[in-house]
Parts: sequence; C-alpha cells; structure tokens
Amino acid sequence: MKDITVDRVGPEHADWFTNIAADVFDEAIDPERLSLYLRAPDHLMVLARDGALVVGQVAAVIHRHPDKPPELYIDEVGVTSSHLRQGIAGRMVEAMLAIGRAAGCEECWLGTEPDNLAARALYKRWAEAKPIVMYQFDL
Repeated sequence: MKDITVDRVGPEHADWFTNIAADVFDEAIDPERLSLYLRAPDHLMVLARDGALVVGQVAAVIHRHPDKPPELYIDEVGVTSSHLRQGIAGRMVEAMLAIGRAAGCEECWLGTEPDNLAARALYKRWAEAKPIVMYQFDL
C-alpha cells in the first residue's frame, strides 16, 4: 500500500483542499462553504492524502438530542478511483468512528444506494443493513 496519511481536518487545514483527486467529492469545493463546514464544531471530516494530494474523504455530523446520547451520522465517503481497493475507505471510517466515540456517540448510522455493492461490503464490517424509507425534500 502507498504511504497514505489519514487525518481529521479543521479550519487550519483549508489549504489541503486545493489539491484534490477526481471523484473524492461530488462537486468542486466552494471556499466559503468549506470555511463554514470546517468551523462548525459538530461537522467532522477525515481526509486521506497521498503526499499532498487528497485521495479520500469521510464527512460526518454529530447529531445531538435532548433525550438520548449523540449519534454519529456518516454523510459521505469518497475515494478517487486510482486508490480504490487499498483499504483507504476502511481506515477513514475507522478514524471517524473513533472521533465519534471520543465525542460520546453511542451509535453511528449512514445510508447508501442498494446497488452500491462496494460500499455495502465495506459497511458490513461494522453492522448489517437495515431497511429504511427515505424522503428527500427540496427547500
């Protein structure tokens, strides 16, 4: 495996987002949105880097509730195609789970498309899939 570093990022790492491989994020990085995201305390991100090149990311949010412990929601996992099947996604998810545990989260949840077999194989390490019904609203 290449020498890939996996790090939690904060506002001091904004410059890392200027050198990103294809397919790590769905869209181009918007500097204003990035700044807001990195400064929000319950928005979390882990990046995988090959040297200075960002080759993977996991974005997550801590959901806080008045009646139960906080939950970690993993919103997105992305790895560039040239670095797939090298264990990078697993390392990033493990790092994010550790961050969630340290923040007091007692469970983690995420979703993926039924036909995303690679993601489903990855997530199966930690839990079995549960059926849900999802609604998406335009605002």
